[in-house]
Amino acid sequence: YMAVGCYQCHGTVGQGGTAGPRIAPGPMPLEALRAFLRNSVRAMPAYPESILDDAGIADLHAYLASIPPSPRVEDLPALRRLR
Repeated sequence: YMAVGCYQCHGTVGQGGTAGPRIAPGPMPLEALRAFLRNSVRAMPAYPESILDDAGIADLHAYLASIPPSPRVEDLPALRRLR
């Protein structure tokens, strides 16, 4: 994720940024991610196997899938007091 530059547009934990949408938690299915990365014609470049092999895509997907959702505001005492 960091080595191929995904973080530059999608943030270090897939939260999204000014150039790329949120992609975690809950990434698209692995096969859909692989197809998108190989064939992207959008602003994001395609990643041929010479740059990112299938094992690397599986690793990216596993990383994105491992990111837990953010806690709810109601579950954060410091923010609950502000309400």
